[in-house]
Amino acid sequence: MKAVIVFNHPYEGSYCNAVLHAVTAGLAKAGHEIDLIHLDKDNFDPVMRAKDLEAFAKAKFEKINTLQALDPMVLNYKQQLENADHLIFIFPIWWELMPALTKGFIDKVVFPGVTYDYEKEIKMVCRLKNLKRLTVITTMNSPSIVYRLVFGNAIKKAILTGTFWKIGVKNRKWISLNMVKFVSEQKRKKWLANLENRFSKLK
Repeated sequence: MKAVIVFNHPYEGSYCNAVLHAVTAGLAKAGHEIDLIHLDKDNFDPVMRAKDLEAFAKAKFEKINTLQALDPMVLNYKQQLENADHLIFIFPIWWELMPALTKGFIDKVVFPGVTYDYEKEIKMVCRLKNLKRLTVITTMNSPSIVYRLVFGNAIKKAILTGTFWKIGVKNRKWISLNMVKFVSEQKRKKWLANLENRFSKLK
């Protein structure tokens, strides 16, 4: 299996980085191939520029010309994603949502001709033919009940119930690690061990 990880956190000492190491260690134990997209180290530009929006407007009818107009980094990510069996996002939740680089990745890469195509004008179909599952792993400092009842599980609705459901990814899962700053070191280590174990058992 080939796992493509989209990672977003600028600080190497963060708990998100520890999560990344645990996930990659588990995948390596299982013998899976790992392809890391590190948005911070890539200096990815998350902003949808005028040329990007123009390309989006034309994508349904001028696919080849549209792709030629895209950010070269998006085209590189396209090639990586086309080989993915499992797509994994790892990022922190800041002010109830994803960081700018993750949002920009979704805006610019979940794009017609890149990750999906249109069928019968409005229906979207996933063009990532190898992709069997999507996993989103997040860290935050809010209690899970507050995030669910007050903020409506915004990440789950936006990414899993929204974006990736729309383009036809069927197997979608969210792993939420909550109250990270406030739980014990022992609990944080247990979460990491559980993640490593979980991904070491993936087939």
